[in-house]
Amino acid sequence: MSDLTQVKPNRWSARHLVVAAALVLSAGRAEAQAFPNGVSDPQDNRAEYERITREITLSSERMAGLAADIASVRKDYASITAALIQSAKTEQKLGQDIEDIGAKMDGLKEQDARIRASLASRRDVLAEVLGALQRMGISPPPAILVKPEDALSSVRSAILLGAVVPELRDQTEVLMADLKEHSRVTASIEAERVKLTEAVTDQVTEKQRLTLLLEAKKKFQAETQAAIAAEQQRAQDLAEKAKSLKDLIASLETDARRKAAVDQSKTAALPIPEANQLLDQVPFSALQGQVALPVIGKVKRRFGAGDDNGSVMQGDMVATQSGAIVTAPADGSVLYAGPFRSYGQLLILDAGGGYHVVLAGMNRLTVASGQSVLAGEPVGAMGEARVASTSATQNADATPELYVEFRKDGKPVDPTPWWADRFSGRT
Repeated sequence: MSDLTQVKPNRWSARHLVVAAALVLSAGRAEAQAFPNGVSDPQDNRAEYERITREITLSSERMAGLAADIASVRKDYASITAALIQSAKTEQKLGQDIEDIGAKMDGLKEQDARIRASLASRRDVLAEVLGALQRMGISPPPAILVKPEDALSSVRSAILLGAVVPELRDQTEVLMADLKEHSRVTASIEAERVKLTEAVTDQVTEKQRLTLLLEAKKKFQAETQAAIAAEQQRAQDLAEKAKSLKDLIASLETDARRKAAVDQSKTAALPIPEANQLLDQVPFSALQGQVALPVIGKVKRRFGAGDDNGSVMQGDMVATQSGAIVTAPADGSVLYAGPFRSYGQLLILDAGGGYHVVLAGMNRLTVASGQSVLAGEPVGAMGEARVASTSATQNADATPELYVEFRKDGKPVDPTPWWADRFSGRT
């Protein structure tokens, strides 16, 4: 046995030193058990996002600034709509930033779990180092019981003072490298948490801006509410009679053609002409590779994949954030906006050329049947959990999910060719 292990410290017992080392590194075992395969749980970042969102309260200065911004918007349909699209882009860009920060934190937490597990396996080496310093009259600081940073300082001092016997030097070098990396990773995680808080605060601010803009738009459209209400009621009546999504779209199209034929001579005199006209609309078929997902998130299950009922997906299921803003993927007219069977809040958009876009699973809609929308215009918002329960999937995951389906001449088509590679990031 070496001289290093024969001499007993006169102030800390060997047992106390082992306990100290174990306390410093004990988090390693807990982390390793939480992530047995070195992979962090995405639910942790989601919970952190939810917590920060709940705790954020916008200051009176921010609210006053938002009110001033809204007051500066020209009170016409085109200006309000442009402001809504711009605000939705900003909110979705912030949402993507939050997703990126979460992914980075996942990687850092996995690194941290591996480092802690490695440190936990070397707690006896740390106890030896602390004992060597003790025998040299250098008492480890009380904080070493809880601060790995002080453990790193102690190991470094032991090496510089020659207190480590040769047979432990290699293990001590590895221990010091792990402690250095642990400090670096811990600091990086804290920096990402600060970024997350800032991004969530900005996102909450932007959502409030959207709310104020939608209120301004609603006031502007006050004189047209009778026409919109009549259109919405007619669509709701058709929805109650429809037996399937296909039947609903067919009946809505038939009703739209009938209405157009009867009222063709009166179209120009309708009280909401600006809100119901799309200028220079690009054919939906020409938008392949250019359409952004209606929400920020990831496609969790794709068109054609098997579902939980032995059938196949007729659209894409997108996992997103709580309260995420949903935007129109293309210009179009709202054929239907409201609840429909097990789909939750359902939106059917006539994109022209025989194409229809179906969005299901929203908690709240901000458009109504008979209105027209532009690509990127907010049409609704997700809830705290997925509320859609289509025939395509049954999922108990708490993550809000938006179901997206494209149809051509009444038949579902694969939306994949239309999706852009990534959110453009325009703000």
